[in-house]
Amino acid sequence: MLLANQVALVRLLLQLCITNVHALLSALLVRMTVWMGVRPGPGPGQSQLTPREQLRGSRAEKRRDPDRVLVTSPRSVNYHFTRQCNYKCGFCFHTAKTSFVLPIEEAKRGLLLLKQAGMEKINFSGGEPFLHQRGEFLGEMVRYCKQELQLPSVSIVSNGSMIKEKWFQSYGEYLDILAVSCDSFDEDTNRTIGRAQGRKSHIENLQKVRDWCREYKVAFKINSVINTFNVHEDMTEHITALNPVRWKVFQCLLIEGENTGGNSLREAEKFVITEQDFQDFLDRHKSIECLVPESNQKMRDSYLILDEYMRFLDCRAGRKDPSKSILDVGVQEAIQFSGFDEKMFLKRGGKYVWSKADMKLEW
Repeated sequence: MLLANQVALVRLLLQLCITNVHALLSALLVRMTVWMGVRPGPGPGQSQLTPREQLRGSRAEKRRDPDRVLVTSPRSVNYHFTRQCNYKCGFCFHTAKTSFVLPIEEAKRGLLLLKQAGMEKINFSGGEPFLHQRGEFLGEMVRYCKQELQLPSVSIVSNGSMIKEKWFQSYGEYLDILAVSCDSFDEDTNRTIGRAQGRKSHIENLQKVRDWCREYKVAFKINSVINTFNVHEDMTEHITALNPVRWKVFQCLLIEGENTGGNSLREAEKFVITEQDFQDFLDRHKSIECLVPESNQKMRDSYLILDEYMRFLDCRAGRKDPSKSILDVGVQEAIQFSGFDEKMFLKRGGKYVWSKADMKLEW
């Protein structure tokens, strides 16, 4: 009888040890996934946490471990979720090489990971972001980022040709900034560049979108790529009349495999201008207070760009070298291969007043 009791006691002690080791390993696994930025799926009998519950958990983890810091914070991220476009701009450096778009839930999962890693601003781009599902996919991501993730700034870059007032009625309250690309105020020049579709007027679309931004309290911005066909143009009068909050002026940039080289869909060499030509354009427009110039060097090093697979793109070598997807390895691992220069980001004015609540828009 004594021997049987001893055996039972030994079995009980072994079971307790195994249970404790399992609990310890489970807790360690949870901490590792949080630290790596990977969101574990629900286990048996567990419910899926809402985005807000997950964010609260992330903040609590940081309070418990205040010394844990990110090597690079994805403060401002550009998500090119589609490559498809209805325009054929000759210098485009993110061309329609695939038609892939992530399922909406996977895109949201990646956006949540970015928020947990420190993202404050998301910019949706393409391709033409309003093309996929006629803007409904884009609208749902904009709503999710502002309403669920509570990001300070949500913005879009578009060519403006496919935007409808109905979209503003449904999603305008969630959008901080809308940038419309416009390279010239001469319709023939726009057609030569490829920024046109049929007989539609790009300039009329620009004005229409500008008026909707005013009505629905969205900050309006203009992006222009300076190239051989518009470098001598004086846009002062038009930009002043449109009165954007920012006028981003880019120098035409060559990217191997996108707009130059054997595997590219564009041949942008004929659009390239010299540094002096670019500076002359800037000097001609120096009276415009909202002008924000960006040379090729600033563009290559100071943007965090995610492609349609949510891979960071490193452009430092004049091509787009992708990281692994943040959906597979987490933000912190993937961002190490982004080529991002945070000092250049700050130097070019990448951090600015980017929330429309802070802008106190009054038209």
